[in-house]
Amino acid sequence: MTEGAPRELSVGMGAGAEAVRGAHGKELATEDMILNIGPQHPSTHGVLRLRLTLDGERISSAEPVVGYMHRGAEKLFEVRDYRQIIVLANRHDWLSAFANELGVVLAVERMLGMEVPVRAVWTRTLMAELNRVLSHLMFLGSYPLELGAITPVFYAFRERETLQAVMEEISGGRMHYMFNRVGGLKEEIPEGWTGRVAQAVADVRRRLPDIENLIVGNEIFLARTRGVGVLDRETVMQYGVSGPIARASGVDVDLRRDEPYLAYGELPVKVVTRSAGDCHARFEVLLEQVKVSLDLADACVERLLDLPPGPVNQRLPKVLKVPEGHTYAWTESPLGLNGYYLVSRGEKTPWRMKLRSASFNNVQVLREMLPGHLVADMVAILGSMFFVVGDIDK
Repeated sequence: MTEGAPRELSVGMGAGAEAVRGAHGKELATEDMILNIGPQHPSTHGVLRLRLTLDGERISSAEPVVGYMHRGAEKLFEVRDYRQIIVLANRHDWLSAFANELGVVLAVERMLGMEVPVRAVWTRTLMAELNRVLSHLMFLGSYPLELGAITPVFYAFRERETLQAVMEEISGGRMHYMFNRVGGLKEEIPEGWTGRVAQAVADVRRRLPDIENLIVGNEIFLARTRGVGVLDRETVMQYGVSGPIARASGVDVDLRRDEPYLAYGELPVKVVTRSAGDCHARFEVLLEQVKVSLDLADACVERLLDLPPGPVNQRLPKVLKVPEGHTYAWTESPLGLNGYYLVSRGEKTPWRMKLRSASFNNVQVLREMLPGHLVADMVAILGSMFFVVGDIDK
């Protein structure tokens, strides 16, 4: 069978194969199986392909194959003006659209030397944290589902709908919010919206233990995740892994605290870390980060209520041109570090906009993590990497 087929055998003494003797003492050739997981497979969260070499049921090597979903977003940036590229940028990680918009507008505003109104800064921070909770809840619900537990996803979606209601009210969108603009926000927040956000946050915080109690102490969940898929700190640093996955391996890095942007410099950002580096530690970090983000959201609401009325955006020319030069903006997105390298030649479109997406680096490390594990553990490890395929391929 040719490479790329759903199942493929490499005949002969393969890597990791051992000599087997038959009844007459003669050596028999063993076979390594090359197994393709994906690109169409429920556990891959989209069109991701893993090419596994198996010795029996144990993985001897793994190769992530990406690019099946490539849409050429970076190239499209070059023929769209600075208002239009926000539409493209908020789609590569469809669970974190608001965070994706932020990186683009922050880079452009830095090039323009533009100061954003304070109300817009705090509203952006609030919406970024609400979007972070929405992203984390999706993985907190879907990960147990991949291990056979169906109930948690219903609880997670109940909380998501509570927060989606206030995000939809302010932006009109449920996934692609398009509420950021260069210089601030699309429009003023609705009257009474901050109070409804505070109530939504309180409701989610009150009901979050329902999800926690279902999963964290579950014997089957512990058996499938504890000590499985251990990722050490050195490998994290070599591959540029970031976000909750890196922090679960003891890497204490969070841009919101270490290089503050928006209003994070005025907020007490608690960075959640674990040292085990296994699937269970990654899940724990994600769960704890939801609680931290809910606390940050409350702090943002309090500050917005104290602020006097004022503008939420800057007046821009009809045709927005960015001065010639280049800059690099990076943000702590829900999945890790997102980088935006903007190069301008003084025109209304970017000459180059290079994206550094968190999921790309986080998935590449699978080649180091999967070997030595059983095929049965592959899904548990893959799901704990919390990636979005669009964020890999861009």
